[in-house]
Amino acid sequence: MAAFDLTLFEKEPVMGIIRGVDEDSLPGVLEAAYAGGLRFLEITLNTPGALPLIQKAIRLFPDFCIGAGTVLSADSTQQAIDMGAQFIVAPNLNEQVAECCIKNNAAYFPGALTPTEIEKAWSSGATMVKVFPASQMGPDYIKLLKGPFDQIKMMAVGGISPKNIPDYFSAGASAVALGGSIFSTSRMANGEFSVIQKEIEEFMFAVNQIYSNINATDVANHSN
Repeated sequence: MAAFDLTLFEKEPVMGIIRGVDEDSLPGVLEAAYAGGLRFLEITLNTPGALPLIQKAIRLFPDFCIGAGTVLSADSTQQAIDMGAQFIVAPNLNEQVAECCIKNNAAYFPGALTPTEIEKAWSSGATMVKVFPASQMGPDYIKLLKGPFDQIKMMAVGGISPKNIPDYFSAGASAVALGGSIFSTSRMANGEFSVIQKEIEEFMFAVNQIYSNINATDVANHSN
């Protein structure tokens, strides 16, 4: 993928979060993720050697949209973009990071939780606001937020599973993320790629079931 495509992401609204993968395991993890149906992946910058791993991932799987996660400064944002990262994800809003993303025309997913934080993140130019940790608040919190903030696109991150995915999307989430529960460091290090693929398939199946049952009006509402 040449660049982050928001329209495509909203059609396949799942982001994979990879933290702690090593260079030897990376190809197998990427193969499992792609075979499982994922198309958007972030490699967190607190992974040892993250920047060259991002570059290698893009080279190995050009059909993936690869981004950088846990990005906390403008310098690391620029370094990740220079390595080819196609989007930037963070646990918080950093205005310098936001400015760097705008300058580089890069998609930005800042983390926020309170209404004030979420509105500020959106106003900073966020592609989508990462509501984190979603598990501490639950789907009803997203639903409440969408009352006053119906135009703000939100991605629920933290504690998302096939069982609660329908609740988050029906509450108004535009996307969800999967991470350590599937991409655990032990699984990646031990080469348990078939397990990773199987659980991603189950996750993606749950998402696809939701979208196949949503009528055209609801789809339009998700996109607004």
